[in-house]
Amino acid sequence: MLLESVFRGSLKRSIYAALVAVLVLPAAAQAQWPERPITLVVMYAPGGGTDTVLRTLAAEMAAITGWRINVQNRPGAAGSLATRYVVNRPADGYTWLGASSFNKYSRVGGGGDSRPWTDWYYMQAATAIGSWAVRPDSPFESFGDVIAAARERPGEITISTSGAGGQWHELAAVVADLAGVELKYVPYGSGQQAALAGLNGEVDIAGGGVHEHIQFIDSGQMRSLQQSSATEITTPSGKVMPALADFIPGVRDRLPPNGTYNLGIRRDTPWEIIQQVEQAFLAAAQSDAFREMVDRRHFVADTMTGAAADRRAAELETLSAATFERLAIPGAQNAEELGLPSPDEFDAWWPPEDYVPLPHPTP
Repeated sequence: MLLESVFRGSLKRSIYAALVAVLVLPAAAQAQWPERPITLVVMYAPGGGTDTVLRTLAAEMAAITGWRINVQNRPGAAGSLATRYVVNRPADGYTWLGASSFNKYSRVGGGGDSRPWTDWYYMQAATAIGSWAVRPDSPFESFGDVIAAARERPGEITISTSGAGGQWHELAAVVADLAGVELKYVPYGSGQQAALAGLNGEVDIAGGGVHEHIQFIDSGQMRSLQQSSATEITTPSGKVMPALADFIPGVRDRLPPNGTYNLGIRRDTPWEIIQQVEQAFLAAAQSDAFREMVDRRHFVADTMTGAAADRRAAELETLSAATFERLAIPGAQNAEELGLPSPDEFDAWWPPEDYVPLPHPTP
């Protein structure tokens, strides 16, 4: 039985058990696919949020189904390199894409023309919270100190990102714009590499996610400047990560959405295979091991599939196209070039004429 659309919060254990029971049937009772190992291609380097979430999810899917799932990291160009690789593989279900934010930066950043809601079937597993942190010996004691210094030295204060035009670049650029300052963005291959760049003193500020910074903040190796959730976060040892809203009132209504982590499969893959993958995905996303990782690393469990995920993918692209154009981020394509509406027009525009939801048979 296919479960679709949005799964939020905890599934009832009976539903989870039923999913597992279907997925672990003897091989003779299952379709013949897969007959060989599956490859999950993650678009960022090892150790970052995308890698951590998708690698854990793949391990749980393999444990539930008995499939062999190999993970490859192909970082570069905010996900475009991994996307091209998967697009050039056969649409037979044996090559998956491990993506961040429905891979919205591929088109918006000028790295390709692959559209999330027509070329991919995405399944969302979790979301992340943005963070800025510094070394303990940094002259910046607070977010306010950074803003004051950036006003005195426009474009000189450096902040690491997970890649030019990626999630943490976009978030940092929006925060800087709201604060009325200009920063210098230094791209790395993943959020984890961006965090280490800050830890090692390669940049003034480490940009990234709470999940990539909290262990260093908790141990005293870094100091939190701000994080983009609605309220402050307290680490296990009692360190406080202040909320950006403490410094910029009303900021939550003006920030781009926090990062999401998605499993993508080519949309022209046989539907029977997509069904099997989605069933395994949903069971893995509700597993104790996956949920424990989400809680421990301060991600947010937020599972979404089907038409709801298609809509969300298009909405995120629309928001980022508008943001990149407003901030004049180099290389970005605007909404008109991408055939997208403005954010205010999105509800009336969706679904576009060429959108075709995949079939979801009645159980």
